[in-house]
Amino acid sequence: MNAALPHTTTTANRLLSIDALRGLVMLFMLLDHVRETFLLHRQVSDPMDVTVTEPALFVSRTLAHLCAPVFVLLTGLSAYLFGEKHAGKRDVSVFLFKRGLFLLVLEFTLVNFAWTFQWPPTVIYLQVIWAIGLSMIALSALVWLPRQMLIGVSLMIIVGHNLLDPLHFPEGTAMHVPWAILHDRGWIELSDTLRLRTSYPLLPWIGVIGLGYAIGPWFARSAVAASRQRKLLGWAIIGFTAFIALRVINGYGERPWCFGETSLLSLMSFFNITKYPPSLLFLALTLSLGLLLLLSFERTQVHQAIRPLSVLGSAPMFFYLLHLYALKALYVLAVALFGLNQGNYFGFDSIWAIWLTAGVLTVALYPAVRRFATLKVQRRDIAWLKYF
Repeated sequence: MNAALPHTTTTANRLLSIDALRGLVMLFMLLDHVRETFLLHRQVSDPMDVTVTEPALFVSRTLAHLCAPVFVLLTGLSAYLFGEKHAGKRDVSVFLFKRGLFLLVLEFTLVNFAWTFQWPPTVIYLQVIWAIGLSMIALSALVWLPRQMLIGVSLMIIVGHNLLDPLHFPEGTAMHVPWAILHDRGWIELSDTLRLRTSYPLLPWIGVIGLGYAIGPWFARSAVAASRQRKLLGWAIIGFTAFIALRVINGYGERPWCFGETSLLSLMSFFNITKYPPSLLFLALTLSLGLLLLLSFERTQVHQAIRPLSVLGSAPMFFYLLHLYALKALYVLAVALFGLNQGNYFGFDSIWAIWLTAGVLTVALYPAVRRFATLKVQRRDIAWLKYF
């Protein structure tokens, strides 16, 4: 009987582990957004300049690299599991399309206002919610592909999109706007008073969400936990191996790294990877780490250790909007109390203050997120709650 316990436990943890991983990367996101709010006077480049970026700041920013890839992968996986509970691909396709549109509306309204506090806006930053929304709309069509074809298309996008890096289209040409959305981070001038910044080029994220949907059968009710865990470990090893092999030789899929004056600088250079758009090696490293974390959460026997993370991960959009407005309120309050102490900004002098603020905010926001997550479970009759 004892021999069967680990299998039973991991089966029960199948969905808990997904929410817990989503919750963990959202905490990394919170840390990064605290950095962007209170360390605006020390913005980092993409990829970072390791010669002027202190190790603590480098680590803080690198942790945040996990957020978007893991969240988009889990979005695709959750879409598959949604189909398991409903009529199948048609319900999945309709839900993905409607929720994608919903996210686009949020990006243009509540999310952008939280960053800029400007209405009507003069600049709209098309960031991660925009990318996820468009990826969901793309996946609403891709779900109709046979699974092997979906895997092939997704891997082709992830592996091959760096071949398009030299391709650029200047403003005023027919391809400038679609290419700025798909692959080139840039500006779109809508009028004399409004322009868009495509902070998250879309194309690679379509590959990631497609891959997330394609691994859905690993997590189906009928799937064997031991088989799923072998696949998670095996593909994580393949991803890590590809990252190390290509990175060591400065091969395809990322800007070159170099040896620094110290071992630490060399190590930082090695793991200094490009997010906008996410390079092949960026995705190989972050998705491999995500698979390992998913495996670790499923295997853990201490349920209470991951339940707080799973609460955050079960109400992701609510937490996302709540933390943005809490950060804006904190910043306005800090300016009112202390003034602008970093040129045109109020900001912290040290990285530890960023971590401390992120920790305090997590504790402060957790009760509201938990109540909302409970409401989602108790009131399944309220249709709009599932969009959060």
